[in-house]
Amino acid sequence: FMKNCYFLLFLFCGLAFSIQSHAQWFDFSINSMTTRVELEFWLESKSGSAQARAKRLSEKVFNEFSRIDERMSRYREDSELSEVNRMAASKNVLVSSELLIVLKKSQQVSRLSGGAFDMTFSSVGYLYDLRASVQPDQKAIRESLPAINYQNVLLNPTARTVGFKEKGVLIDLGGIAKGYAVDQGVAILKKAGIKHARLSAGGDMYLLGDKRGKPWVVGIKDPRPAGNVIPPVENNWKNAKQDTASEFIVALPLAEVAISTSGDYERFFIDEAGQRIHHILSPETGKPAKGIQSVSVIGPDTTTTDGLSTAIFVLGVKEGLALVERLAGIDAIIIDDQRRFHYSAGLMEPEVNN
Repeated sequence: FMKNCYFLLFLFCGLAFSIQSHAQWFDFSINSMTTRVELEFWLESKSGSAQARAKRLSEKVFNEFSRIDERMSRYREDSELSEVNRMAASKNVLVSSELLIVLKKSQQVSRLSGGAFDMTFSSVGYLYDLRASVQPDQKAIRESLPAINYQNVLLNPTARTVGFKEKGVLIDLGGIAKGYAVDQGVAILKKAGIKHARLSAGGDMYLLGDKRGKPWVVGIKDPRPAGNVIPPVENNWKNAKQDTASEFIVALPLAEVAISTSGDYERFFIDEAGQRIHHILSPETGKPAKGIQSVSVIGPDTTTTDGLSTAIFVLGVKEGLALVERLAGIDAIIIDDQRRFHYSAGLMEPEVNN
């Protein structure tokens, strides 16, 4: 299914997400979880109350984002996660079943990626203030780096508790919680009988069904829109077009699938040495990961694609693609720091036997 779904992959110019004015298409948006959340869906309704019903459904979905943020945000002092960060080094903390599920999923992605994805990255990450263009010195990183290790987080599913092996450990679910929220929102839509929808939170998106007989078209942003786009590596998509003026450089026709993109272009600053300091840290060094500008991962659910996009960004092109090829139902597009495109096997141009 995955391989057949993406055969129309192409580069293109000037993609714009314009919502057509159809009577039963509804679209809503809010700001939540520090990003823009967008919802578009087709509502089957024979009554004149479609607008009111659509609004109520959108509010139910958006309230789910707020609820998850209240529970899982590291930046809210009253969140359940913040209580864990304050107390788990001194005692086991009883947590909700929901938080435990997300923590277990985080550890699963960490094990799959050999620690490239690590929810404890904030043990050093809190020293960075990207808005104020502040980064820690090497001494501060070195002192805090031992706390970055997902194995420092001890989960007890039976007792439903969380403990830390070391002091200084801080969990941040920013690399997976938005994906989880999207999945929960989609579950609400499905329960309401919605069959065609697009729900996105920043770089994380789930496409429920198709767009009524045609695929949804998802654009991947150019991480350096002012630069030159180099054609794809090897022989992938030999006839692809390129346009340096476009905000989006890859278009994917998709249906009933999740896609997440991680890039170094959303939250960053340029330091005095001309280095790009961004939010995706290498757990090994405590510094921004290098070698990749953007990673987009396609898979069955947004919680998984959210975590994997971060993991692959940290792993780099070679190890990242090797990870993807080991995982069933997962594909990826990587743009490296030389602006070359790399595709997983499921997105490769099929060979034609003459």
